[in-house]
Parts: sequence; structure tokens; C-alpha cells
Amino acid sequence: MAAPKLETVKFKRSRFIAHLPKDYLYSPAHFWLHEVEPGLWQVGLTTFATRMLGEIVEFDLEVATGAAVTTGQVVGWIEGFKATSDLFCVVDGQLVGANPEALEEVEKVCNDPFRSGWLYAVRGTPDPQATSIEGYLQLLGETIDTMEEKPWQGQEMGTT
Repeated sequence: MAAPKLETVKFKRSRFIAHLPKDYLYSPAHFWLHEVEPGLWQVGLTTFATRMLGEIVEFDLEVATGAAVTTGQVVGWIEGFKATSDLFCVVDGQLVGANPEALEEVEKVCNDPFRSGWLYAVRGTPDPQATSIEGYLQLLGETIDTMEEKPWQGQEMGTT
């Protein structure tokens, strides 16, 4: 039986388009959080984050299953064709573990980011900075606007 369709919001700014689930939380570091049962949060990367990393090659966790974790703690790493990045925890609690499906088929992180492409799960309390879709859309718009600014435009290299 197929999973029910996610209710999403379409975001478009410049050349970036994404469909983001309405009932998820989003961190300022472009992680999403979804409560799959009371107190159990699956965490993944937003479409914006995966585009910045490029096609995902590999990821892994450096923290043992069952360990206590805190918001902001590095729990692992992720490598894409464009960049490698730390994976930060966005939930205070106990690490349940990595997504075995995504470890085995890492392309799910980009191809199905809000369903089978989640990275890890934590039982606990989400980052207090995590926001609803409305707050994340504002943050995403500001982030893209900042990236599009060209403070060097109009200046020649080597001049002050």
C-alpha cells in the first residue's frame, strides 16, 4: 500500500523550486524534522541542503545508537559531489539510529528526501529554533536572496 501523499507548499525563488511538507519542522541549518510517533523524530536534509551538497555519495553517523545527543552536536557526516558536511543533531534526546534504507541506497536522500531519504532518528525534543513551514519559507527566501547578492560586482580585482 502506498504512503499517503504529503501535503506540500511550493516554494520558488530565482531558479530554485521545492515542494516542502506542511506538517514538518525545519531547522535554520536546512534539516527537516518529522514526528513519526510521539517523541520520535526522523531527521533529513531539505531540498535546499541537498542541492548545495550535490548528488549524495555517502553518509554515516559517528555517534552510537542509544547515545544521548544534544542540539548542535555533530552526529555524523555526509558527502556529496559538491561538498562534504557535518551532520548536526536537531533534537535533544537519545539517538535511535541511522536510516538503514538510506545507508544502503544513498540516492534516496535526494530522490525521496521527505520520505525514505531521512538520515537519522532521535527520541526527544526538537531544537527550539526549529520552525514551521511559514518560518522556513521566510528563512529560505532570505538565504537565496543573500546568495544572489554580488557585493564584488562593479569592483575590479586587486583594487580597493
